[in-house]
Amino acid sequence: MRNAAIALPLFVACALASELLAAPPQASLKTASLESHEGLTISALPWTDPAQYKEKFPKKSPYAGGVLAVQVAFRNDSDESIRVNLERIRLTVQLDADNRQEVPSLNSEELADAVLKPKAKDPTASRPKLPIPVGGGSKGGRDKHWTELQTEAQNASVPTSVVAAHSTVQGLLYFDLQDQFDLLQNAHLYVPQLTQMQSGRSMTFFDIDLSRRSTP
Repeated sequence: MRNAAIALPLFVACALASELLAAPPQASLKTASLESHEGLTISALPWTDPAQYKEKFPKKSPYAGGVLAVQVAFRNDSDESIRVNLERIRLTVQLDADNRQEVPSLNSEELADAVLKPKAKDPTASRPKLPIPVGGGSKGGRDKHWTELQTEAQNASVPTSVVAAHSTVQGLLYFDLQDQFDLLQNAHLYVPQLTQMQSGRSMTFFDIDLSRRSTP
């Protein structure tokens, strides 16, 4: 009986270990693309699964409106604060062999406009060229649904452009891809303007390859 009592826990432990080894590691499914130099690491994870949007956008998903969210994190391991010009960040995509485009990021107002006022799409038309013009459009028709979506987008976005020494800032960036999420197969996140605040020194740009990630 004593031997049986010892053998049973060992059998269960071995069975659980075998199951874990056989299952694919979940961490690898969520790994972000990243680049690191000069004490700064930037990681980027495109949200290509509609389920990823549900917590931040419970009612109206940007993804359903053709807008991609990219979760970014700026980790500063240096002794100086770093300023990131968030407005200069671009998603670069290859439309064809001779046409590479830079898609600008959307602020929360532009996101709400893009999602709630989508342009009519002709399925027989050729692929539209990016980037899509943003800003300067009509401000009419902004109801409570628009305000709700704009607030959700603002709350989920990168909260500040300053990354203090030995700290991390993270949040979402938004890019209007007009449902052309297949462009992520060769996309890069381009972060060109970063400054070390104490010394005033400009840092080398980041060009993060997102091409290994694709839509589900």
